[in-house]
Amino acid sequence: MEIKEEKTAEEGQHFLSTAQANDLGELQFTNIQKSENEPKLEFSLACKDLVAPARDCKLNTLVQISVIHPAEQSVTRYSSTETVEGTRNPLFLTGVTFPPEYPIYEETNIKLTVYDVKDKFHDTVRTSALPENKEPRSDVGRSFLGCASFKVGDLLKSKEQLLTLSLRYIEMGIKLTSPGKWKSRPQSRSSDGGKAVGTIEVNLLKMGEIEDGETDHITTDAQGQKCALACESIAPEGVNDKDSLPFLNAVLKNPVYKLYRFPTSDNKWMRIREQMYETTLSFHIPKELISLHIKEDLRRNQELKDLGELAPHWDNLRKNVLAHCEQMVNTYQDILAELGKQTGSSFRPSCSKGEKTLEFVPINLHLQRMHVHGPQLKDALYDVITVGAPAAHCQGFKNGGLRKLLARFEMERRNTGYQFIYYSPENTAKAKEVLGSIDQLQPLISTHADGLLNSASQHSPDSLKNSLKMLSEKTELFVHAFKDQLVRSALLALYTARPGCVLKKSPSPKSTVSEEKDKPEGSLSSIQRQDSIPHHSDYDEEEWDRVWANVGKSLNCIIAMVDRLLEKDGGTSGSGGGGSSEGVPNDGRGSTSKEGEQEPPLADPTTAHQRDAFLSTLIKKDWCIMFKRNSVFGDWYEQLYPLILTLKDCMGDVVHRAKQSLTFVLLQELACSLPQCLMLTLRRDVVFSQALAGLVCGFIMKLHSSLHDPDFLQQLHMVGLVVQFEGLLSTYSEEIGMLEDMAVGISDLGKVAFKITEAKSNDFLPVITGRREHYVIEVKLPTRMFELLPLEIKEGKLLHVYPVLFNVGINEQQTLAERFGDVSLQESINQENFELLKEYCQLFTEKMPPECLSHFQEQNDLKGLLENLYQNVQAKKRKNVEIVWLAATICRKLHGIRFTCCKSAKDRTSMSVTLEQCAILRDEHQLHKDFFIRALDCMRREGCRIENVLKNIKCRKYAFNMLQLMAFPKYYRPPEGTYGKADS
Repeated sequence: MEIKEEKTAEEGQHFLSTAQANDLGELQFTNIQKSENEPKLEFSLACKDLVAPARDCKLNTLVQISVIHPAEQSVTRYSSTETVEGTRNPLFLTGVTFPPEYPIYEETNIKLTVYDVKDKFHDTVRTSALPENKEPRSDVGRSFLGCASFKVGDLLKSKEQLLTLSLRYIEMGIKLTSPGKWKSRPQSRSSDGGKAVGTIEVNLLKMGEIEDGETDHITTDAQGQKCALACESIAPEGVNDKDSLPFLNAVLKNPVYKLYRFPTSDNKWMRIREQMYETTLSFHIPKELISLHIKEDLRRNQELKDLGELAPHWDNLRKNVLAHCEQMVNTYQDILAELGKQTGSSFRPSCSKGEKTLEFVPINLHLQRMHVHGPQLKDALYDVITVGAPAAHCQGFKNGGLRKLLARFEMERRNTGYQFIYYSPENTAKAKEVLGSIDQLQPLISTHADGLLNSASQHSPDSLKNSLKMLSEKTELFVHAFKDQLVRSALLALYTARPGCVLKKSPSPKSTVSEEKDKPEGSLSSIQRQDSIPHHSDYDEEEWDRVWANVGKSLNCIIAMVDRLLEKDGGTSGSGGGGSSEGVPNDGRGSTSKEGEQEPPLADPTTAHQRDAFLSTLIKKDWCIMFKRNSVFGDWYEQLYPLILTLKDCMGDVVHRAKQSLTFVLLQELACSLPQCLMLTLRRDVVFSQALAGLVCGFIMKLHSSLHDPDFLQQLHMVGLVVQFEGLLSTYSEEIGMLEDMAVGISDLGKVAFKITEAKSNDFLPVITGRREHYVIEVKLPTRMFELLPLEIKEGKLLHVYPVLFNVGINEQQTLAERFGDVSLQESINQENFELLKEYCQLFTEKMPPECLSHFQEQNDLKGLLENLYQNVQAKKRKNVEIVWLAATICRKLHGIRFTCCKSAKDRTSMSVTLEQCAILRDEHQLHKDFFIRALDCMRREGCRIENVLKNIKCRKYAFNMLQLMAFPKYYRPPEGTYGKADS
């Protein structure tokens, strides 16, 4: 049999799935029986009585784990432990774990090779593959001590689930029989040949089971200290839920598992499984979002065309805007087509920042999860989403990021000449919001109106009441959407833009007419103005009031008819639309007729006298006359049909006028600064897409892990969730622009709401609806998971999120900014977001039920944490990482969603995530104080984050150098040998 060169550890991480391995003819091997989402095999290692190459030589020991695949006898370097220094009896804290997809069987052999590490730096960064039959050269920093191997089945079937193997020093590692050939010499407990150099213990691990061990060969951070080994715990609850596997598999891909065991302060063991996942949402969410943008922009272009005839000036502006908008749609369509070609990929590496076709895709988005099994407490999961700072890298940062660019754009709009009508950002946003409400509510009202007719045709009183209640609620929302003065002023502006319209007065800000009178002669009229609305003396401003009020009147007429039908039928009088008729508004002022008579209010039509008063002032149509004089009520459907028809007609009239006027408002925004406006829209879309992909992943994982927590579910629908982003960007050079992009993108997440529905198929990927000012993310759950939700969530209540960002730069560029530059951007972002977090905490205390709140306050000093955070935000302290630590703690206490971001989510993010994990183990799970630094080094040297670096740049090195690290806060520095020059 020919020997095959041993692959490197990084190659071993990109393994074939079990299904693919079976296709290669491996069906004859015995599978390891495990649940589908659990690792197939996990074990820990310890050595005893190692023989040093020289007397009085201190050993720094490391074990390399290799897999010998049974089908082809190829050897793959899989992983390694941490280096344990200064002992001949090392107990390794880093275990070995094989993910569910790894093709490992009972017949698979595991080879364990023990090395004495002379130079940790050279050992860690070495990535070149060595043939299995060669000992590493001494100049790479380590020397061979011995090796052993075992069959997986032997470990699984061992009585105590423990193997003690003899380590042998064998020249060349294998026995050669001919050039290029080898003869297998399997190691066993009584293996012959070679010199015995000690033993190695392989201990099978299962999360949730008791582990016993000896204590006299643990190396602590403090020399000479020992720790007893004993672990007792119960099996984890709800972790292995088979019903949720299809749901999780639809979202998470390519897991990386790492296993550790750390001693606690009471000298017991806890086990930690560190997990890292890619997510399909990295590409799914951008594609969904771009599709929505294309539909929205096509609809907007059509609405611009439907504005009708405009005066030459406005018509030329419209043509110019349409040309640029159609070009932008083509750009989005090209990007979507390119993304559609990205099949099979589920993450964007950090080295692809400059790829234009991937600019909507988040950089290096992963779920980082820590599963803790302690000796006393229940199993706990801690999640953090790691992602590169949402930013438009392809567009560059020469002129700053969104925060600066939007402010500059707004200033330029304010200073435009008289050829445009200026609308404030609030009014422009309001116009988009109202257009979104129209698109959402009009079809709903029509559906509920048809449902009311259907109930009437069935002559069902209860169904009629329910249908009327839903119709009233949606119509009330529809009417309230037009309560703002914006539509009225926009209608006037559009009227003056029609051909042949002659202004009796020059355009002037309506809100500042009195101010103009007070100005001295010769002073310039205000060009830097708020909402400059033209005035025309011939325009009937009350026409819109009448059209708008007719929707409410029509609904009141329907309510009155339903009440009379139910009274005549013998039902309880006064359905009142289930009480919803109170919400039909008239702005608290009534509606004024042309004769100046005050019409009765539209609300509370609860008496016959009031209803007659309503009928006397309704629009003169045949159905009104019929309604008044009918004394004998026949078929319900026949009585309601003309009323429903009129409601739809009135609503259609309102929609037509409102859409045209608000589209004219949007035309002003687009026309005043082309193509800058559209480029800003593109940049904002890019940044938002990256941020949204991370948010949806975080929300889904938080929901899945907290489904059995009633307090969380109650908080979810009563208050919403806080989403806390930890930023590690500096306020220097290009990263200023990145931070400005990131701040706007995260703030824009506030316009996102979630709705949870029951999945009707095996497609569990979320669906996005809405438009740029308001998005709804539909999360589809399997039936058994959906049944666990409260009724309010099941009925489709929108669930809101409250994003906050706290940023503290930690690298050498931040040192330059603090000493020679400007950190005001970071300070203002932290101060603004502290206020937002404080508002959320106030909302939390106001809305949560007293019993839940009292229990929460007993467990958490939220007020004290907020006060501490406030003091740190106000303090002028350099690299004050206490800010992000406190913000993260508050977020976890509030069941929030945690994010950690830097430029690439690779280096600084890895330092922060591992520090946070170890801090949680220390503060929440009693990690032994002498093992804090060693645990931190284990996670950084052999954990999931170094695998993340490898995935991104094909090298196991954090992209730091010694000079940079001198500027880093102490606990953000990686262990020696894990950093060096690398492309990021």
